[in-house]
Amino acid sequence: MNRFFPLILTLVALLGLMLPSCISDGITTSSSAILAFSRDTVNFDTVFTDLGTPTARLIVFNNNKKGVEISSIRLKNPDSRFSINVDGQSGKVFSDIEIRGNDSIYVFIECFIPPTESADPSLVEDDLLFVTNGVTQQVRLEAYGQNVTRLRARRISEDTTLPTDRPIVVFDSLVVEKGVTLRILPDTRLLFHDGAEMIVHGRIEAVGEAGRFIQMRGDRLDNVLPNVGYDILAGQWKGIRITESSFDNRLEYIDMRSTMSGLTLDSCADLSRRKLLIRDSWLHNSQGSVLSAKYSKVDAYGCCFSEAAGAVVDLTGGEFDFVQCTFANNYLFSAISSPIVSLYHLLPAHQDQNPLPLMKANFENSIIYGLAADLNEGDLTGSDVFFRNVSLKSEGNDDDNFISCLWDTDPLFLTIRSDYYFNYHVQTDSPVIGMGNPSYVNQESLFDMDGVNRLSDGNPVLGAYARPETPVKE
Repeated sequence: MNRFFPLILTLVALLGLMLPSCISDGITTSSSAILAFSRDTVNFDTVFTDLGTPTARLIVFNNNKKGVEISSIRLKNPDSRFSINVDGQSGKVFSDIEIRGNDSIYVFIECFIPPTESADPSLVEDDLLFVTNGVTQQVRLEAYGQNVTRLRARRISEDTTLPTDRPIVVFDSLVVEKGVTLRILPDTRLLFHDGAEMIVHGRIEAVGEAGRFIQMRGDRLDNVLPNVGYDILAGQWKGIRITESSFDNRLEYIDMRSTMSGLTLDSCADLSRRKLLIRDSWLHNSQGSVLSAKYSKVDAYGCCFSEAAGAVVDLTGGEFDFVQCTFANNYLFSAISSPIVSLYHLLPAHQDQNPLPLMKANFENSIIYGLAADLNEGDLTGSDVFFRNVSLKSEGNDDDNFISCLWDTDPLFLTIRSDYYFNYHVQTDSPVIGMGNPSYVNQESLFDMDGVNRLSDGNPVLGAYARPETPVKE
């Protein structure tokens, strides 16, 4: 055994000499061995000032057979608002980062934008520089910072009009006290943080205009998928609750979305006063229903109600008029648990268990269509609930409660669920065109959300939108 010992020592020495050489040969110093990047610009969606951005990911590829050593990764501006993380370390300058051949590393990027006095978004930009074998490459970094008005546990105790100069973020609750009116003007953007809600004991008067909608949505402004906004996700905020004491509320040209429970009207059992007039508005994307009301008086004209994990519209008792409305459900994120329009306490048998007055309701010149069943009650005999000139997905026949309806009909919405595209205008060859009764169109429903006169082309199109559109072909 001893005679082999010198040989072993010699081999170990040779390996020791060869190893640095192998490592050296594994790293190329050629100036042609440049990097590749997953994108040439990291562009953050608009973020609120005084809050950090979401974290963006940049992949840095070495497509060469041999490894490369990045001598420097740094932000061009030493006072940059951006920060980076390389190999688990945060900072603004990194040195001697090795990437093996045909391998990659991740660089994570964030930005913090301080508040200013401007009402408009401001651009913050920088360049992320990579120096490899004497060659400098850069990736552009861009972010827009939006100043906002922040409301925390705000109680409206006197008549108030919300400002419109910048978005308003509600961080927990916005409560309108009894006897008080909250006015919301066209172009107002109300953004609600996770779990936030609006509670109305007094009165809300939110009146937008065609082309100047009032936005009510969650406060996530980034994308959940490339080119798909985060607001397709329901459950980002609780919603709006109009309590028992609240009457004469008015909502016009409202885009309300991404809620847990939508717009909820508490039971008041007083049908002598209107609880809500809602006109030319789109309520969509809720984990529950986008509209639910009990024993209330509600008038809805030219509205679109869509996308809910439960019933899109859930009504119990009360008095309701829905004229020129679209009820649709193409909810994405769970099984749908209820029919699109669910009506309770309307049949004579229901009064045996509940002495409150039965429902009175009219649905006119409207569309009900989607992934779930149309209605929870198929036989309305003996009720005071009527569907007149309504397009339904279900097969059926007219009777005393269903009058001049279109049965087993696809209205041909422009919506493409698989592409996350939700547009409830109908196509130019839709069977619902011209099928409305003009006598049901009153002053409140004469113009649609686009500002189009429903009667300008003859008999009205059924549903919320007055004019069909041609599908866009990619």
